[in-house]
Amino acid sequence: MRIMAKVVIPRMRITTADMRKILGFIENNLLLLAVLSAALGLLVPSVGIALEAGITPLLALLMLVISLTFDVSAVRIVFRKPGRQLWAIGLVYGPMSLAGWLTGRAFFGSGPLAAGQTLVGMLPTDVSTPLLVLLARGNVALAAVLNAVNTALSPFIIPFLFLWMTGIELNVPVLAVVTELVLIVVAPTVIGVWLRTRFLEGVSRFDFAWPALGSVLYLVLLLAVVGPNAETIRGYGWYALVIALAALALNLIGYAVGMTARIFTQDRGELIAYLFTCSKKEFSIAAAFVAASGLPSEIAVPAAFFAMIQMITSPIAAKILAAKEQVLAASA
Repeated sequence: MRIMAKVVIPRMRITTADMRKILGFIENNLLLLAVLSAALGLLVPSVGIALEAGITPLLALLMLVISLTFDVSAVRIVFRKPGRQLWAIGLVYGPMSLAGWLTGRAFFGSGPLAAGQTLVGMLPTDVSTPLLVLLARGNVALAAVLNAVNTALSPFIIPFLFLWMTGIELNVPVLAVVTELVLIVVAPTVIGVWLRTRFLEGVSRFDFAWPALGSVLYLVLLLAVVGPNAETIRGYGWYALVIALAALALNLIGYAVGMTARIFTQDRGELIAYLFTCSKKEFSIAAAFVAASGLPSEIAVPAAFFAMIQMITSPIAAKILAAKEQVLAASA
């Protein structure tokens, strides 16, 4: 008689505490993970290229996750202060447009790269902005509303600004921009806010997870952005450093412009929302506008560099602001 030995394979159980540790690690080390993701995208572009087709659903999912952190009452409070939105429109399309033009002239003189830098300056707020505001302990509802309105206005404001500042005419695909706005920003936000409002107890039980889940999506998006642009970035050789420095300069100016919100608000959460609203740019719109207008593709290059720079600097800013918030809370 043959005796068969029974092999017992131990089961691995992941507890809630383990999950909290994993998610906490991701949230607390977003900067390191962002740098590693950018490096991976540059060294192994195929990974990012494979993810490129999923950018739209990834952005929509990111907005859904972030919208699960605030309810309809928070949105109502934002709508009661229309002046906040007017200030955001003014800052995003005023000083930031000028900053794009100035940095373009300073770093590139004239030509496609200078025009591209000008275009980056006048782009609306990046879709991932509410996530960074969440990580920085700011007013997420305000950031989400400012983001939606600024993006909705972009096809009607940017062509006139760009023509005035560069003399170049843009043909804007209004329907495509509005459709993407609805699919990526409006619909996920409405669904997320409704779920939070309708099932508050159930959704709030996972509040510890939303920032980390958003961070994971952020890292995947970073790969999807860097990978397809890796060849272009590497193709500039040492001059890529100049383009990156121009992007960094504009990004830092954005934070300085955002700080001017202190003129009309002393609320820390609102101020954080303005910091990221002004410093982060929806880079994908640049490529869409350039392609639709039949302009040289090089005009869209500064936007690609800016995308990589902002996705690395934003976690730094969020970490600093969150740490300061903890210090203020401890001393209160």
